[in-house]
Formats: sequence, C-alpha cells, structure tokens
Amino acid sequence: MVDFAGWRMPVQYASIVDEHMATRTAVGIFDVSHMGRLSVTGSGSQAWLETMLSRRVADMEPGRVRYTLIASGPTDSVQGISILDDALVARDADAMDGTPRMALVVNASNRPRVVEWLRSRLPATGVDLIDTTAETAMIAVQGPRAIELVTGLAAADAPRISGLKNYRSAPATVAGRSVMVSRTGYTGEDGVELVVEAAEAESLWETLHEAGGPLGLRACGLGARDTLRLEAGMPLYGHELVEDSDPFAIGLGLAIDLDGRSFPGAAAFSGHRVGTAGRIRVGIVFDTRRSARQGDVVRLDDRDVGFVTSGSYVPTIGAAVAMALVDRDVSQPGTMLDVKVRDSLQPGRVVQLPLYRRTPAARQPVPG
Repeated sequence: MVDFAGWRMPVQYASIVDEHMATRTAVGIFDVSHMGRLSVTGSGSQAWLETMLSRRVADMEPGRVRYTLIASGPTDSVQGISILDDALVARDADAMDGTPRMALVVNASNRPRVVEWLRSRLPATGVDLIDTTAETAMIAVQGPRAIELVTGLAAADAPRISGLKNYRSAPATVAGRSVMVSRTGYTGEDGVELVVEAAEAESLWETLHEAGGPLGLRACGLGARDTLRLEAGMPLYGHELVEDSDPFAIGLGLAIDLDGRSFPGAAAFSGHRVGTAGRIRVGIVFDTRRSARQGDVVRLDDRDVGFVTSGSYVPTIGAAVAMALVDRDVSQPGTMLDVKVRDSLQPGRVVQLPLYRRTPAARQPVPG
C-alpha cells in the first residue's frame, strides 16, 4: 500500500505479473475510486462544457462518453495555456424535465486544480458543478471475460450492458446495486468501469471477486494498471502528457475538435495541429528485462535525441519497453537507439504504438 494523491492505494495484491496476465487472459478488477468524479448539471451544463473542453460536447447524446483535455488560459491566445488534465466527459440520462446531466472523470492528482479552474469559470446561473468523488466509488472490470462476469450479476440488465459499444454508458443494476456502467478502461482490453455509491462499494467488490474466481479473476493494483496501459500505449498525465505538451505530437489529436469552436487552448492547439517541429511519442522495445525510467536520455551515436516518459518490464511482450519523446528524424519504426539506463547505454528498437493490441482472434503483442 502507498499514499497516492491523498488515497491509500495498493501497488499489488500478490504478483504484478499475475495480475497483468489475468487481465490479458481472463479478468482483473481494479479499485479506481481515487479518480475524481464531477457532476455537472443544469439547463446550461452541456453548452457550458462545450466552451471549456477540447472535445466537442454540444452534439453528445445521452449515453455517450468522450476522451478530452482540460486546459486553462485564454481562448484566443497561444500564451498562458496550461493543460490541466485529460478526462472523460459523459452525458448521462437527462433529468425528467429534459435537462442534460453531464459527468467528468479526472485524474486524482489533478482533481483539486481542475475543480478550482472549472468553478472559477461557472456562469452565474444554469450550471451546477458538484464533486462527488467522496460519495461514490469506481471499480474497473477489465479483460476478455469482464463482460461475462458483470452481465452474470446483472439479471434483467445483462442485455443492456453486453450491448454497450465502446465509449457508451448506461445505468444498470449489478449484484443488486444501482451503478453507472461505462464501456471504458485503461488496460487495452475490453471491459467496463462501474460507478456506485460509496456505501455499496465494498460489498460490490466482494461480490465481483467471489463470482469472478472461477473465471480466473485477480484483484489488481497500481503496478499492473501501469504495465497494462504502457503496453496499450496509453498516456499518463505527468509522464507522456504534461502542462505544455503538444497534444498532436504525443498522439492525442483525437481529443481535440477545433473547427468552429472556441475553448481554452484552442488557439495554441490550432498551431500545434500544423506543426512539424519538436519531438513525437514513440515506443521502444529492448532485448532485456532491464527497465528504463522516466527522464532517461535517448541517444543516437553521440547525439541526445529524446527522453523516456515511461518504462517498465511488461509481461505480455516479455521484455522491457518504454514510451519516449524523440526527434522526428529518428522516430521511424525499426530505428535503433540507445537509452542511458543508470550508468550504461542500452540498445532499443523504435516501434509503432501501441505495443499491444487486442484482436478478436488472438491476443498478441505487436512490437513488430
């Protein structure tokens, strides 16, 4: 157990490798209640978020979920822009009177400043923002048997859950408890994330754990969560994504809708979209289990060409891998680079991200 953004979090329950492989081959459950959960309601909630987030919100129908960035600063300037976080924005079922109900999931360490920024920009009327993190809990159920596990506990709502497409959400009853089910995750596998009242969280976890035992379930901690997202090429705030990142250079152009919109960061991101300078994010695979770490220098001959943003041994591939920001002229797959790991240079091969991709027929690493 470790302290993480004010929460006591498990690094591992048993073996990180076992937890990782259980998620790749069967099902893993993760307590991700540390993630910030914000409710945005009121007649103007959807229109207001349209002006605050990098992703288009105005056309979201109930049940839609989108990945977005949250930036602070002026809407019409390239100066003073700071990316505060990446987040999920969802439109829940509308209120009885048709008023839209929106929700945000943000990173635990960034929640205080995101809440402060958003509250500072609230209109005088029509929008209410409530931080529901302490009143709710969030459990991620991930892996090829995740949907089987959850629908087996959902009775009449099983068809609704199994029919959810990626980045869709719906209310449901799971194990007799009211939850919001979202077909999202941070592992590269299929699965769902369940938001439940905090008072019901422990009993829901225990029910999932017991029912998942015959399916090969493992409870998973932060260690496996990190190795899984690294294989899947998913950025982590504070590593691949930082306050002054170029989102397009790190592969997050999908989180930005610029045309016909105005929001904090729009002018700066517009300049990034057509840029060809700077470093871009790549994967690196090593022929060893020895891991590079964030900040390790990447070299080509006697030239510094970049730095590692994340690195670890990953079980599916069976080798150490890294994500790095490198000069564009050395970013082609197959390029051999050296990484200064502690006091020695370690050779690695540039590969296209993601390092692992789930396929219907087989689950194979794709460092190729």
